[in-house]
Amino acid sequence: MESDEERRIARARLPEGVRPETLAVRAALAPSQHGENSEGLFLTSAYVQPDAATSAKRFADMLDFTYSRTSNPTVRSLEMRLAAMEGAEAAIATTTGMSAILLLIMGLLKAGDHVVCSRSVFGSTIGLFGKEFAKFGVETSFVAQTDLADWRAAMRPTTKLLFAETPTNPLTDVCDIAALAGIAHAGGALLAVDNTFCTPALQRPLSLGADVVMHAATKYLDGQGRVMAGALCGSEALINGIMAPVLRTVGMTLSPFNAWVVLKGLETLHLRMKAQSDQALAVARWLAARPEVARVYYPGLATHPQHDLAMRQQSGLGGAVLSFDLQADTPEAARARAFHVIDSTRVLSIATNLGDTKSIITHPATTSHGRLSETQRQAAGIGQGMVRLAVGLEHVDDITDDLLRGLATLPTA
Repeated sequence: MESDEERRIARARLPEGVRPETLAVRAALAPSQHGENSEGLFLTSAYVQPDAATSAKRFADMLDFTYSRTSNPTVRSLEMRLAAMEGAEAAIATTTGMSAILLLIMGLLKAGDHVVCSRSVFGSTIGLFGKEFAKFGVETSFVAQTDLADWRAAMRPTTKLLFAETPTNPLTDVCDIAALAGIAHAGGALLAVDNTFCTPALQRPLSLGADVVMHAATKYLDGQGRVMAGALCGSEALINGIMAPVLRTVGMTLSPFNAWVVLKGLETLHLRMKAQSDQALAVARWLAARPEVARVYYPGLATHPQHDLAMRQQSGLGGAVLSFDLQADTPEAARARAFHVIDSTRVLSIATNLGDTKSIITHPATTSHGRLSETQRQAAGIGQGMVRLAVGLEHVDDITDDLLRGLATLPTA
């Protein structure tokens, strides 16, 4: 018979085969003795132990709660829920998405190891791989996101990790996850996929052969722009055997309050992702018909180069982020026109975040990718006339009306 202690830390008992939408609401630790229906928020740094022997055992095996840098009931509920949604054996939560990538690198790599990474990933990710970890002898080759031959050619005997985000930020390039997994495994490497844009509501990279899924949970997993969080999902051996000891040592631990907020966000994730994807498709189609717009980047459009692949991988939806280039003759003119469109908005938020219920507009070349060199930006395809839009839940006509304030008042290119 289970003790009260065992019951408190046991998994919530769910029938086999429940659907992802149910897991997003129900997967967590079982309630405490108080029987709370909403997962408890445990704001404590330490946990009282019944005796010294039990304390010694718990500190040795780290399976139970001892100190909140190593484990916390609220954080563990988030990890269990996200792992269930991704189809992973385990997950580990971190302070931010970038700290999740840092944990991945620290857990897997050492001096002399080599990484192959898409050159279209988030600007800070490029900086982390290409600059910060180069200081410690980890070399990174940056390749074209959609060119499998480029990925294969970059492989070396020392390659330990392939890293891709799909779709990319802000170009929405989509990589073939199964094909990249094949390349990685043939070379004795692992494949990590940043699933921030799609979330498990649309895409589950592990089912396509990836070894690790990374999340900036700050974005769609929270969904309302409230807290910072990150996570890694994968096998028990990888997450709890390799990543957890590193996290316990370096302390990039997610706070219980932030974990609780993201837990609540996951409950509405499927509904939000469907609604925001539908809105983004409508806005993308509207933009594609505007004469001021040179190109729209959105996987849900049939004109997107990887549209068919995206529809297969992403549950038939394009996600909620799109970008567009404005017609312009020079980079200087392009930047001025982009700033004009952004500054003319009255409904959209000018910010660098995404994943909020509030639509957010930004200029990638001077924000998310502003610390890259112009050469790096050009290699990634990010011009001065590009505008990124993370579509929220406002009425779609109010979103397009807001964009029209700037587009309709642009001088002739």
